[in-house]
Amino acid sequence: MANYKTLFISDIHLGTRACQADMLLDFLRHTEAETIYLVGDVVDFWRIRRGAVWLQSHNDVCQKLLRKVRKGTRIIYIPGNHDEGLRDYCGTRFGGIEIERQAIFETAAGKKYLIIHGDEFDVVVRYAKWLAFLGDRGYEFALWLNWPLNFVRRRLGFGYWSLSSYLKYRVKTAVNFIGDFEKNLAEEAERQGVDGVICGHIHHAASRDFGPVHYLNTGDWVESCTAIGETESGEFEMIRWLDVMRARERVAPAEAKPELKAA
Repeated sequence: MANYKTLFISDIHLGTRACQADMLLDFLRHTEAETIYLVGDVVDFWRIRRGAVWLQSHNDVCQKLLRKVRKGTRIIYIPGNHDEGLRDYCGTRFGGIEIERQAIFETAAGKKYLIIHGDEFDVVVRYAKWLAFLGDRGYEFALWLNWPLNFVRRRLGFGYWSLSSYLKYRVKTAVNFIGDFEKNLAEEAERQGVDGVICGHIHHAASRDFGPVHYLNTGDWVESCTAIGETESGEFEMIRWLDVMRARERVAPAEAKPELKAA
């Protein structure tokens, strides 16, 4: 069991086929924290309007989070653009989960961070929402293509490979968009007089400095399965759960060998 002071998770996209709910459940079962920030796009209402893909594992994620609240974990939910309807309820609680538009978080080391989903600094979402919907459909199609591609790769003995992720990091306009987004968020953090910013939205886990500002992006639970953890000393860790699970799978056969010999 990994223990953190604070965990930051975003872009789960419950209600979609691409949501890696089983991996998120595994993560929630193997980690504990005093506080969890859900940094937007937890439920994908854009996709639900077109017909939800809501599996039992999606229910299990919701129940697991509510169970953590009952056991004393503080959970703050900051809605994103895919669950923006919940922004009407900022300042209220749902099942013990606090809903806020954004937050200022202070680490154990005394540094202050702006917690925000980040769509407010996405020019496409702000000024051309129809284009954002179109882009979302294109991204959804690329995610769908991951399934048949990886079915073939598994048959050939290869590991997981994400076409959507490859396109995101290779297409020049996408790379430029990510760079502009990160810079804009860092500038907003500096404007608000804080030491850093923790956001989501672009499904690109990152930790980098822009001058005096520390920029952190939680990534997502669609492709990368990443989160950010604050340790008791106030340091941040980028948690890549796919790597954790693979390491666990490598250790399991090695631990089983002595038992086989004894038998």
